[in-house]
Amino acid sequence: MKRCSWTRQLVRSTQRQYYLPSPLVRPIVKRCSLPIQWPNLARSFATEVSAAELQFGQPLHETHPHLLGPGERTHTAHTITNLTDLDLVTPGISALEYAQRRSLLASKLPPNSLAILASSDTKYRSGSVFYEFHQEPNFFYLTGFNEPDSLAVIAPSPTPSSHEFHLFVRPKSPKDEIWEGARSGLDAATDVFNADETGDIAHLHKYLRPLLASATKVYTDIPSSASRTPSLLSRLLSPSTSTSSSTSASSSTDSTSALLASHPVKPLSPLLHSLRAFKSPAEISCMRHAGRASGRAYQAAMRRTWTYERDLADFLEYRFRRLGCSGSAYIPVVAAGRNANTIHYVRNDMGIKEGEWVLVDAGGEWGGYVADITRTFPAGRKFGGPQRELYEVVLGVQRSCVALCREDGGFSLDGLHEVAERGLREGLKGLGFETGGRNMEVLFPHHVGHYVGLDVHDCPGYSRRDKLRTGQCVTVEPGVYVPDDERWPKAYRGLGVRIEDSVCVQEESPLVLTTEAVKEVVDIEALKEEGLELEKAEKLR
Repeated sequence: MKRCSWTRQLVRSTQRQYYLPSPLVRPIVKRCSLPIQWPNLARSFATEVSAAELQFGQPLHETHPHLLGPGERTHTAHTITNLTDLDLVTPGISALEYAQRRSLLASKLPPNSLAILASSDTKYRSGSVFYEFHQEPNFFYLTGFNEPDSLAVIAPSPTPSSHEFHLFVRPKSPKDEIWEGARSGLDAATDVFNADETGDIAHLHKYLRPLLASATKVYTDIPSSASRTPSLLSRLLSPSTSTSSSTSASSSTDSTSALLASHPVKPLSPLLHSLRAFKSPAEISCMRHAGRASGRAYQAAMRRTWTYERDLADFLEYRFRRLGCSGSAYIPVVAAGRNANTIHYVRNDMGIKEGEWVLVDAGGEWGGYVADITRTFPAGRKFGGPQRELYEVVLGVQRSCVALCREDGGFSLDGLHEVAERGLREGLKGLGFETGGRNMEVLFPHHVGHYVGLDVHDCPGYSRRDKLRTGQCVTVEPGVYVPDDERWPKAYRGLGVRIEDSVCVQEESPLVLTTEAVKEVVDIEALKEEGLELEKAEKLR
């Protein structure tokens, strides 16, 4: 369907701010047959503000058209039946998809129950120096809202395939926004993020008590109040952590906490992880975007000669961003020589010597979705003899396991691990390794894979014993780490190698999300050769 262009304007009144769609939106809605309920616009307005002047707490099309495309955003997205022309709330994910996720969760909740989720808090490195904010994945999965100090409440609706969505956030505050940057505010909670009801998070008790009073069961993941870093939700609901000096505020906290304690409380994460484990086409597209950009960054890194681990790590971070990611998905491992035998080596502060190889575990992130990649490649022009032999063993096993990431293969992650261990055992025997007893636990001490998505280790607790099904995304990462001692053949002592891809399970074949990161020996050596020739040419200029 051809998209009609239109400009959304913000209409200001003394009481409320919201979006006024231009008349051009109406024909689009009619053609799509979308059952949308428009807000009552019969108000007196003071001024009109161009969309270009809007300020939100995260990128939206109006402020970041280079990241999010145009379209329609409706105030009741959970009633929509057609995906066409919906605005993206976050890169790659539409308002409709977020609403469908909430409805699917609501369908798994019993009648008269609530699901309560809190955002992440701002975390501080020291004093007033804060870390970059990262949203709590379950909260982000259901809301797309990317600010701290927020709380979502989702309840099943009597209407089939529907739900009630309450989103409590920080209000707009010119004084605070001078220091902290823009906030989306209460109006955006309804107009952009499609909440049915909203309110100031500072007055949460006023809004939450009537919701709890009408519920018979609550699903949430409230950390213990004894936690060293209690969450927003636990701080707001636990009398022991209330810092208010107001007697009425303290009483309000106590009554809300008591009301919550009177309900059966069940963990929410198992329900959500059963949803998050299966990726939608839009999610897979986000992960493919991250994987493609990350893989191309690896290619660029392989073409260069590196003297220090830190320089290589910084280059990858730059290339991830330059090629379209929002940044690194996790702290990278850049491990030269024997450092590769430390699985989570993140110091990245040693030199890289000629004749060594480098194990790099790094990936970019886009729209909250991650790419998880590991490659091991020579510092110089080619793999050394023992390096090549050990690498080929691991590569052969990795290829075999990737090929089994399909639903009709009938394998689980645990099943893939058994295949990987068996393959590594046979390959290492051929190189003269003694693999009996518990030696394989030394040489291959980690699992061959994990789920991947919004988290690097996605859906923690979701079983690796279940057979892989279409839409699940996993990593495949066999590795061998040879300690430098006399138990092992001398030629391979101190060598560590891992090869990892992010893979989407399909019915009959795997979709490798990170295929641009080359891994065949001939391809890696060709890139190294190409890079060295380019360096020579540059020196001659």
